[in-house]
Amino acid sequence: MLDGDGSKRPGFLTVPFLIVCSFYFLVFAAGYQLFPVVPLRLRDLGASLAESGRFQTAFMLGSGFGALFTGPLGDRLGPRRVLRVASLAVVGILVVYALLRVRWVFYLLAPVHGLLWSALRTASISKVGGILPLEHRAQGLSIFGLTGPGGVAVGPLVGLWLMPHLGFTWMMVLLAGVFALLHSLIGVLPRETPREIAGTVFQWPDRSVWGPVAVMGLVGLSFGPMTPYSAQEAKALGLAWPSAFLTCFALGMMAMRGLLALTGMGRRPVALMPGMAALTAVGYGMLAFLPGGLVRHLSAGLVYGAGYGMVHTLMLTHLLETTAPQRRGSAAGAFFFAFDAATALGALGLGWVMQHGGFRWGWAIGAGLMTLAIPVAQRVVGKRPAVTPEAELPAILGS
Repeated sequence: MLDGDGSKRPGFLTVPFLIVCSFYFLVFAAGYQLFPVVPLRLRDLGASLAESGRFQTAFMLGSGFGALFTGPLGDRLGPRRVLRVASLAVVGILVVYALLRVRWVFYLLAPVHGLLWSALRTASISKVGGILPLEHRAQGLSIFGLTGPGGVAVGPLVGLWLMPHLGFTWMMVLLAGVFALLHSLIGVLPRETPREIAGTVFQWPDRSVWGPVAVMGLVGLSFGPMTPYSAQEAKALGLAWPSAFLTCFALGMMAMRGLLALTGMGRRPVALMPGMAALTAVGYGMLAFLPGGLVRHLSAGLVYGAGYGMVHTLMLTHLLETTAPQRRGSAAGAFFFAFDAATALGALGLGWVMQHGGFRWGWAIGAGLMTLAIPVAQRVVGKRPAVTPEAELPAILGS
């Protein structure tokens, strides 16, 4: 592409950019492949329905608390180094999963795995921001932001197909091989310059962050049972497509993000927040109260995903608009901590409800929690930004 003076503008579809996009896609595909599959493995090893959700609880607690440190740590050490170390460590954990025959070790490893997953997410976002040229940053991040939902769409589908065909052990070995390859590919990425590596290991976020954090806490509580229990409900109902909800959930996210990336989100995107929270609650209510099985999972997944994906995106974009540049690492850490820790608690608490009252009761309470997020989102929208938004902001970002 040429500038007005005839000079060539740098593009953004470079090899490093595509490597980070592929990496981010596989991080989410691997995570969301494990969330429905490991509970099934734990059931095979004798776990109850409620206990089988504790893997995600432990995983997301590790991810949530890790997010408070992994963002600033990536700023200090460089995201490339964090990606290489964390991806290699994930290879080791996946190999151990493949060999396990006792349940309790899964629960011990899950928080460590969650912390590494948090490091992979935050370092990927940081690295892609440094790779993209300023004039293409919004466009590049819009494309990058679709890779996470793409992984969510593919992960459960592939995992629930591979497990009966390969078995859990060989499935984990295959996944470890994928991460070993990605560890090698990360070495192709350019090293960070000294000016890109700075900051402290921990910063306490500003008070302005607490509104978005409260929204994401409620979203996380309601989201908690989705990944470990939607496929289990589908299997209990005898559905031919156990990952139908999770796959359509991801497709709904991608469709809404793609639509709004093309049509624009207005001068103040956060103004869409209450409406998207309401759409998320409607999708959740469909899962809880509509009759039937497969059609209910398909339709609820599409509607829930369309709203949920934009709730996540709009809150993260709002943080970038309203937080001073030197505090964005701590703000993002608080954001991911609130969501991940609340997701862990939601999986634990609503899993207990499903164990004792049935899946529908768990979905109904989750829909109620999501509805509570709507007035909190309205309060966030009502507050004007304290920091002037920058000209270049990512149109689509987050998971």
